[in-house]
Amino acid sequence: MINDDPKQAYREAYEAWQKHLSGVHDFLLEGNRLPPEQVKGLLNREARAKEKYDEARRRLLGIDE
Repeated sequence: MINDDPKQAYREAYEAWQKHLSGVHDFLLEGNRLPPEQVKGLLNREARAKEKYDEARRRLLGIDE
């Protein structure tokens, strides 16, 4: 669902990205082990969350592509 309020959409996208980024950091920096198929999913989820965050940030700044 797309949020019509750019500020709220930005906040939600940022929080979602940070959640997924935290999982990546746990894996890379803290040494949490995951099976290879879960590593791929973890990285893909973080990448998609980052894309949504970037889109929300551009929308908030008025830089629609």
